[in-house]
Amino acid sequence: MPRSSTEAATTPPLVLRIPGLATQASLVHGMSTLAFGDMRAPAPGDAALTPSRQAFAEALGLEPGRLVVAGAVHDARVARVDEPTGVLRGFDALVTDRPGLPLLATFADCYPVVLHDPARRALALAHAGWRGSRAGIARRAVHALCREYGSRPDDLIAGLGPGICGRCYEVSQEVAGQFDARHTRPSRDGRFLLDLAAVNRDQLLAAGVRSGRVHVLGVCTRERPELPSHRRVPDGVRFACIAAIR
Repeated sequence: MPRSSTEAATTPPLVLRIPGLATQASLVHGMSTLAFGDMRAPAPGDAALTPSRQAFAEALGLEPGRLVVAGAVHDARVARVDEPTGVLRGFDALVTDRPGLPLLATFADCYPVVLHDPARRALALAHAGWRGSRAGIARRAVHALCREYGSRPDDLIAGLGPGICGRCYEVSQEVAGQFDARHTRPSRDGRFLLDLAAVNRDQLLAAGVRSGRVHVLGVCTRERPELPSHRRVPDGVRFACIAAIR
C-alpha cells in the first residue's frame, strides 16, 4: 500500500545528501542513516568492506570492492588516493581524481567535509572532529587539492554534512580556549558550546573557497534519531559518508 503524504513527510531518508553538491554531474556523494546499520570499522586488520558499507555503496551505484577508507585518528593528515587500497590508517582526509574510486569515512558527531573541483574533476573527503578542526583539516584538504591536481580554491564547491551543532556540542574551557572566541559561547558550570560547522566553514573561506560555494547541510546528529551520536548514545555506532568522481 502506498504511504500517505504524512508518512512520507515524517519518514527519514535512507541517504542524506547536501543539496549544493547533489546537482554536480561529476560527483556522487551521500551520508548513511541508521537504516543501513552500523558503519564502524571492522576488527583491526580486517578489510575495508563490511555488509553495511557494501549495501551503502551499492545504494549510491558504486562498486563496494573499490572503497578506500580514511582510518581517521582525529588529526589533519591528508592522503592522495590513486587506486583501491582498502583502509589508509592514520589519515583524516583523502583526495583523488580517479573516477569510480569511492572514498569513505565514518562519523558519530564529527563533520564530513566534501570538496569537489568540477573543473579538474578532483575530490576530497575529510573527517572534522574538534582536534582535526583545530589542526585545520578543512584548510589542508583545500591545499592538498591545489598541490596534487592544480585545483584553484575559487573553483571548489564544498559541503559540510551532518554533525553535532553549536547548540548541542558542549566542551570544556580547555577545549574552547583552542578556538577563536567567535566560534564558542558560555554554557553552564564553566563549560562552553563549540560550533564546529562554523569553524570549518571559516577555514574553507580563509583557504579561498567562495562563500556561495560552501554548503552546510545543517543536520545535527545529536538531535536526529536516524543518525548515530556519541553524545546522545555512546555505543560506538557510526554513519558513513561516501564520495566519488563519476
